[in-house]
Amino acid sequence: MEEVDGVNVPLTPAGRLFVQPKMNQIINFVLGVKNPINIDAVKSEIRSSIMLQHPRFYSLLVVDSNGREFWRRTQVNVDRHLIIRHEPLTDEPSVSDEDAVNDFLADLSVSSPLSTDKPLWEIHLLMAHNCGVFRVHHALGDGISLMSMFLSCCRRSDDPSQVPTVGGVGTSSSSYGRRERWNLGRVIKLVWYTLVFVMEFVMRSLWLKDKRTAVSGGDGVELWPRKLATAKFGIDDMKTVKNAVGHATLNDVLFGLVSCGLSKYLDIQSAKAQEGLQITGLAMVNLRPQPGLQEFSKLLSNKMGTRFGNQFGMILLPVYYHKSGADPLQFVRRAKAMIDKKKQSLEALFSYKIGDFVMSYFGPKLACLLNYRIVCNTTFTISNVIGPREEITIVGNPVTYMRVNSTSLPHAITVHMMSYAGKADMQILVAKDIIPEPHLLAKCFEDALSEMKEVAQAATK
Repeated sequence: MEEVDGVNVPLTPAGRLFVQPKMNQIINFVLGVKNPINIDAVKSEIRSSIMLQHPRFYSLLVVDSNGREFWRRTQVNVDRHLIIRHEPLTDEPSVSDEDAVNDFLADLSVSSPLSTDKPLWEIHLLMAHNCGVFRVHHALGDGISLMSMFLSCCRRSDDPSQVPTVGGVGTSSSSYGRRERWNLGRVIKLVWYTLVFVMEFVMRSLWLKDKRTAVSGGDGVELWPRKLATAKFGIDDMKTVKNAVGHATLNDVLFGLVSCGLSKYLDIQSAKAQEGLQITGLAMVNLRPQPGLQEFSKLLSNKMGTRFGNQFGMILLPVYYHKSGADPLQFVRRAKAMIDKKKQSLEALFSYKIGDFVMSYFGPKLACLLNYRIVCNTTFTISNVIGPREEITIVGNPVTYMRVNSTSLPHAITVHMMSYAGKADMQILVAKDIIPEPHLLAKCFEDALSEMKEVAQAATK
């Protein structure tokens, strides 16, 4: 980042979008540890971390008289960014530790903006729950950048001299970005699928919207109170399902179980759901030349075409309601067929470029309006980021779980998946007046994978 006039650095177009009131987004990354937290060790790690080598983490967000946003460098006082809570989040003995932390995160998602009189990040240490919540504004970077930065501060539990390796469910782009050898047929498919998906994307931003269901959100729903539940999956179980569906990926399994889980939930909550009803989601796709996580040093130095910040597009992800009783693997097959077409298009790149163009030439108000309408006209958001393949430590403390969610959107459902050491935790953030029992929705997702696994195992016998 180069300074402008020796003082200010303008925000990127994506950064400007994420600071608009209706699209203001904060990422909440929660990390559980095995042993009590050493506050002095945490402060020391922050002060010496590679994070504070990046200008965005020691810059203030300022707005000039013309409404243009800039980064202005400042001094970081770590104590101001560290919020320590010693008492438990709840006195109710019937509330589990996990539910207490999830309730805390749900409240943060709608009612706790980051103060602009300091750089846009902070860390909450919940001492009674042995966990920390790293809150960082989306304008600073996306999930890939921030996870790469976090892992640079960690070490493997089995070999403290080594940094973690990544693997698991994979990012939405881990298979999206791969291209096979070009031929005339692939060129024709590229052009056709791009035209079809881009046209739908444009229509979604203008008037086309999903039919109302028991899980629909809409304009203003981002301000409604939230609840948060966690669905837990085993990577090996997902691989079992993947292997039962020819040439499938773990992302195909993920989107298939989301489709199956939503169908199960609608079966319970609504008797009027129509067979084949489309429920459209927004999926985030990493657009970096090397899909997945990169070393943080490469992101800082912009080596090999990678860079820190927000570099992702969106794809529309249609899933369909089907009544219970059907072969659960069919949900994965349908997801695979749809995602295979998405891989052969430039939909994600188009969404990134058109957003960049509108922001640059027409300003943040129109760019924010178009993005907001796309969210209002779809039903859910889904993203997933790979975590470490093996167990890790942070400041010498073993990590027990890693989860992520973000500020609420007009969607009534926002789903974030993160893998860690053979497990995958899905954070399901819901508008509680629309979906009052998120734990039921989480169970529907878990049951979907269990049923898929049973069918997959039976098919191999």
